[in-house]
Amino acid sequence: MSHCAEAAAVVATVPGAGKAGRRPSMVPRQASFFPPPVPNPFVQQTQMGAASRLQIFFLGIILLPIRVLLVALIILLAWPFAAISTACCPEKLTHPITGWRRKMTQPVLKFLGQAMFFSMGFIVTVKGKVASTAEAPIFVAAPHSTFFDGIACVVSGLPSMVSRCENAQVPLIGRLLRAVQPVLVSRVDPDSRKNTINEIIRRATSGGQWPQILVFPEGTCTNRSCLITFKPGAFIPGVPVQPVLLRYPNKLDTVTWTWQGYTFIQLCMLTFCQLFTKVEVEFMPVQVPSDEEKSDPILFASRIRTLMAEALGIPVTDHTYEDCRLMISAGQLTLPMEAGLVEFTKISRKLKLDWDSIRKQLDEYAAIAGSSKGGRIGIEEFAEYLKLPVSDVLRQLFALFDRNHDGSIDFREYVIGLAVLCHPANTEDIIQVAFKLFDLDEDGYITEEEFSTILQASLGVPDLDVSGLFKEIAQGDSVSYEEFKTFALKHPQYAKIFTTYLDLQTGHVFSLPKEVQTAPSMASNKVSPENLDETSSDKKDD
Repeated sequence: MSHCAEAAAVVATVPGAGKAGRRPSMVPRQASFFPPPVPNPFVQQTQMGAASRLQIFFLGIILLPIRVLLVALIILLAWPFAAISTACCPEKLTHPITGWRRKMTQPVLKFLGQAMFFSMGFIVTVKGKVASTAEAPIFVAAPHSTFFDGIACVVSGLPSMVSRCENAQVPLIGRLLRAVQPVLVSRVDPDSRKNTINEIIRRATSGGQWPQILVFPEGTCTNRSCLITFKPGAFIPGVPVQPVLLRYPNKLDTVTWTWQGYTFIQLCMLTFCQLFTKVEVEFMPVQVPSDEEKSDPILFASRIRTLMAEALGIPVTDHTYEDCRLMISAGQLTLPMEAGLVEFTKISRKLKLDWDSIRKQLDEYAAIAGSSKGGRIGIEEFAEYLKLPVSDVLRQLFALFDRNHDGSIDFREYVIGLAVLCHPANTEDIIQVAFKLFDLDEDGYITEEEFSTILQASLGVPDLDVSGLFKEIAQGDSVSYEEFKTFALKHPQYAKIFTTYLDLQTGHVFSLPKEVQTAPSMASNKVSPENLDETSSDKKDD
């Protein structure tokens, strides 16, 4: 049985739930689960006016071939110096490049890097002072929105960068990358993350033997409308860092490279066809971690992100690279790609969910929303999927998911709703009360007739066929308490839905045998939602 079907079945068992005009209040909303200020930071608008298109066309006729030739020439000129710098060195360095090779090649490579970006049409404005290795072993640059952000590497003196091993093997470009002594990450190595962090710590605490390290802590490109979650890698060493702000104050945006937008080739062509492209690189004051932040890199990362967001005048959100993976999965399931966005950092931390579990929930969500417009679930799709009529009870269940009251459920609301309904406290007592509601004759077994009686009465649909739901629970013609308990423990949505409504009952008289009317009051002292542990409720503090 699906999570939604289980929840619907149990909501229907609660006395008073189907009474028109007695709709209980919703589960309390909580600030930490409010929708993000920027719904989708991974999309770029690609619409362009006719005047801009004409300007790009005419300028491109002249500028595009010239700039392509200049960039190619500069790369060819830089390659011999990069080759000298890295000659006889392994791809993954164990010792820093020092001596005459570094002194001779680094100034030349920096000059050629500046010349390359100038030939592309970039006008770079630098603000602030670049910190020395002794002052700040690590630079953290944000927002990361394009491959052109490499400008920050050139301006800051060619520090080391974190890059994939595959990039170091690309002809020409790979040799230039190796010249900055990068920290290489392998996707096939299961210990890659641990090794990368250890290497960053080793270099950052080397006392200046290694070059400074430039890190883009967001880990993926956004549209610069916000700062998403900073990954803790750059903050784990517990050393001072220098925040670096990147701005592209241009009327026409031709640089943003996101998951939905222009391709690499398109951006290069559009940018090369501009008369010039402005970029600002601002070096903020060095930030020294406190003792608490040294032991808690996530806290350190959060403070630096807030500081940078305030300087940029943009909000922060809890999106991360895993949201991008969910976007891709949503597209594969024929949903709009943005349907997969959930603010993964916040959802995973507060609801104790991993990526695999959220990915599985996306499959179920797609089964419901696949036929709807916009990839959102309306009350009709909700009812059709559960094979139940649209009733007050179903609307109440729907409202538990519809957190912003817009009449539809997006995937983020769906994940939060299921998680809130899946972590009840005092499970044994809840299961006992639920079993008593179904077991009308108190013989220790629930028959299909008893199951059907409660659902039909509470939903107000005398001819409702519930045999399909019952067969998914029952192993035979009836269900014992142990079977019911085993199923309920495996599907805890039952228990949480029951407790959510139990405290909202106010003596409503239900058209069922007297034993059923008194069952909730018998257990009310044991299963009071006021006594639930806060970690299982929706009332969590930020």
